[in-house]
Amino acid sequence: MKLTVVGCSGSFPSADSACSSYLVEADGFRLLLDMGNGALGELQRHCGLYDLDAVILSHLHADHCIDMCGYFVARYYRYEGGRPAAIPVYGPEGTEQRLSAAYDDVPSEKSMSEVFDFRTLKPGAFEIGPFTVHTDEVSHPVEAYGFRIEHGGRVLTYSGDTGPCEALTGLSEGADLFLCEASFTHGKEDLPELHLNGREAGEQAQRSRVGRLVLTHIPPWTDASVNLRDAREVFDGPVELARPGAVYQL
Repeated sequence: MKLTVVGCSGSFPSADSACSSYLVEADGFRLLLDMGNGALGELQRHCGLYDLDAVILSHLHADHCIDMCGYFVARYYRYEGGRPAAIPVYGPEGTEQRLSAAYDDVPSEKSMSEVFDFRTLKPGAFEIGPFTVHTDEVSHPVEAYGFRIEHGGRVLTYSGDTGPCEALTGLSEGADLFLCEASFTHGKEDLPELHLNGREAGEQAQRSRVGRLVLTHIPPWTDASVNLRDAREVFDGPVELARPGAVYQL
């Protein structure tokens, strides 16, 4: 598998990064995890607008899904070559309605589904292209999912947005790469069932015996170096900060 960080800023784009979006590729198949603010523009640095094969949305907060509205425009109104076939879009229940409301000017109630084949996420597993995707609901104020993506004996885990929870242990156990949110700062924010801090991300990585920890979804107002330090204090393996354009081969 090849993982490319399209955007990794939490809550809103930073001067250097779009919000959450991660491109996963294997055997010529391109799967996008989330498409937050600014991600559609950055995505075009890494693949063509019409080269995605599927999209999975971890949850429906704007910093994880709002650029799907722009992507709708790109697919629905493409005149040269005609409208492309609908691609699978996995998301929580109500994803189609939420995106239609956010765009606010769809030609009809079913216009979104003419270019996106909406499929509802539930805890469990499914096959998409060459990948086996395991999903479980994580701890967040809205319906939200984390993902364990397997291919060729390798495992990528993406936490999505979550506070500490048992589901994250099952998803990340033995993962080769753990792409884990670390929005909060240890000792500063204490809001349960919302986000992890750097120390909690490191502790989870240690419990799950992952190969590498990559911290992501750190908001622009948070000192990422503190979160990185905190994670390194409790995790024995390699830890780094996600950065836009970074590529990982699994």
